[in-house]
Amino acid sequence: MPRDTLTVEQIVTATVEMLDADGLEGLNMRALGQRLGSAATAVYWHVGSKDNLLALAADRAWNEIGLPDPVVDGWRAAAITMATELYAMLARHPWLVQVFGAHPVVSQGKFRHDDHSLAIFEAGGFSVDAADQAATAVFTYALGNAVGLAAAASFERADRTDADRADYMSRAVQVAREFPHIRSRLDSPSAGFAATPENSFQIGLDALLTGLTATLVNERADRSPR
Repeated sequence: MPRDTLTVEQIVTATVEMLDADGLEGLNMRALGQRLGSAATAVYWHVGSKDNLLALAADRAWNEIGLPDPVVDGWRAAAITMATELYAMLARHPWLVQVFGAHPVVSQGKFRHDDHSLAIFEAGGFSVDAADQAATAVFTYALGNAVGLAAAASFERADRTDADRADYMSRAVQVAREFPHIRSRLDSPSAGFAATPENSFQIGLDALLTGLTATLVNERADRSPR
């Protein structure tokens, strides 16, 4: 595809598709150019650098998250919706978890998400400092849960044969049998690689928000006149 007919939108779409399929380690500008029927130099001409391209791809992913209205929905329902959509987005794009640990990407889409998350907690009555803490707690909770999904995606992408994977799981089970509480759960659905018990994310999020609600009540009590 000639440089003058190639668009940033086309480049970002192809980049996200490549990252979803091959992970951060699979993003190669020459291969991306080939995917687009163009030269890598044409891609660079439009996006400037690989870091800029990652920022654009990250923006695309972050903008998939809706912005629920805390006034209409209530702050807690809005927080649940946003955290659930964040987790779902990271599950669709596990490479974004890799980006956090490897690239200092400046993303307007993430600022959009973070700003609205703060707005939700402030609408719920949290002070500025408490809203910062609550938004950070919910974000890191969703990100932490997504780490296992990213690890599973990386494990599946790795250049391993079925025999290699079976050998890895066999060794993991052998080590796990040394620990009684894990051993008793080896036949459960949560024993798979990076698997978790059913509804774990929702249960943990509910517990986290319940704790934040208690913090809000205490904060209001401290602010009220004696």
